[in-house]
Amino acid sequence: MVDIFLVLAFTKSLLMKINVTLQDSYSRGELILRTLFGWLYILIPHLFVLIFVQIGVMFVNFISFWAILILGKYPRGLWDFVVKWMRWSLRLAARTNNLADGYPGIGLNVVDDRIQFEMEYPETSSRGLVLLRTFFGFLYILIPHGICLLFLSLAAAFVKIIAFWIVLFTGKYPAGMHEFMVGVLRWNYRVVAYYYNLTDTYPPFSLKDMSPVNNSLDSNI
Repeated sequence: MVDIFLVLAFTKSLLMKINVTLQDSYSRGELILRTLFGWLYILIPHLFVLIFVQIGVMFVNFISFWAILILGKYPRGLWDFVVKWMRWSLRLAARTNNLADGYPGIGLNVVDDRIQFEMEYPETSSRGLVLLRTFFGFLYILIPHGICLLFLSLAAAFVKIIAFWIVLFTGKYPAGMHEFMVGVLRWNYRVVAYYYNLTDTYPPFSLKDMSPVNNSLDSNI
């Protein structure tokens, strides 16, 4: 039975799209301001609020576990709440990594044209997979993905430094570097979405956008 769950998890399409738009030009002033004072005017206010939101997400994750076991589906309102939290987190990460200009809005319902985080709501969720993730997720999710993401994060730290100087002198972010940085974020968020029961599709070991999701999903989230 577990084998069937794993086959389904690996073969289903990943209905999830994560992206940060590459701008034609970047503000040198904002780059310097974020680098020197971002901790003060971006991180502190956002993290202060996100701490309480994260507590709510933990409760939702607990409730959703039992809801899926009993009902076979993730309650839509709770699912939307976690997706909005992840979208907010992506807005923040895009700025702290200098992938986008502009101040990231504070709140769950903020619209940001420079980031894209779309998921299709699953009408049903596997009871077997939610048990598998809960009891063995550390073994088949966190360990293999965590090892890969550790090295990718180290590489991303170097790319961020190099990209800083390029943007400072040219006002442009190299497309290849931008796509790599977005890819690392994309990989991270896929793992989080799967681990938090938002999808039954196992996250791919890839930096690329591999989702068939299109703009029609905007109305679903």
